[in-house]
Order: sequence, then C-alpha cells, then structure tokens
Amino acid sequence: MSDEISTTAEAMEGTVFPDAGAIRSDCANGACTELQPLPKEVAEKPAANKSPAEWAYERLILYIKNFEETLDKEQEVAMGFAGSDAGMVHIQGIGFFAPDILSFYGRKDNGAPAQLVQHVSQLNVMLTAAPKIAEEPVRIGFRLAANRPDAEGE
Repeated sequence: MSDEISTTAEAMEGTVFPDAGAIRSDCANGACTELQPLPKEVAEKPAANKSPAEWAYERLILYIKNFEETLDKEQEVAMGFAGSDAGMVHIQGIGFFAPDILSFYGRKDNGAPAQLVQHVSQLNVMLTAAPKIAEEPVRIGFRLAANRPDAEGE
C-alpha cells in the first residue's frame, strides 16, 4: 500500500486499459464503443506511459469513429458546448498536448474556423449529427485512429 493519494480520475487511469462497460438499448451484440476491441495502435503503448491527455485523446477517437458509423451521407460529426452559447463545431481534428491539454479543430455552421483548447479535467464533449458543410461529409474517426501523432517510432 502506498501513501500516495490519487484523484478518482488518476485512479481510473492507473487501471488496465480498457476497463469499460456500457448498457444501452441501441447497441446490440457488443456494438457499443466501450465493448469493442481496441485498435492495435492504441493497445500497444503501455498504460503507464500515457498522459491523461493522451488517454482522453485515444478514447475520444474511438467514440468519434463509432459515432460516425451511425451517420448517413448527409451528416457529419459535430460537437456541442455545454453551458455556452458557442453553438456547434463540425469536428475536423483532435490533438493533445501532454500531460493535460486537448484541442478540437473544426468549422462552425457558417464555415468559419474554430478551435477549442481544453484541460482534461474539464472535458465534456457532446457528439451530435449535423448537416454536412461541404459536398462530401467529413469523416475523421478512421484517420484519427490510424494516424496518431505519436504512433511512429514506438
């Protein structure tokens, strides 16, 4: 036993990834994000070597990828902001800056560029379907999962 005191989030991050579960009426046969196997790129880096920002980044990628699979050709993924009148941002990218910062890149409904920089302790992202801005809907989940910025040389 250690004398070190951890927050709930730190204690959760110290467990083996993934320790997850979900009970939903709309995802049968293990289709929920929490119940799917992790991509090789995510699972190969030891949990002890991941910052809170990287952990959040990887999990958000999985949620976005699976959310996009539910969208039709006229929709793309966007995120809403809780407690703000900032509206929605069509997500075009995500980044992290260890140990504790996440960045979301995208466009507002009017096409103006937008970026949200957020501390992991304040993370609160609502994924939502939004009408596509361009002729083809933007799909980022697969690209994010395959092209993690630190995947090379590990």
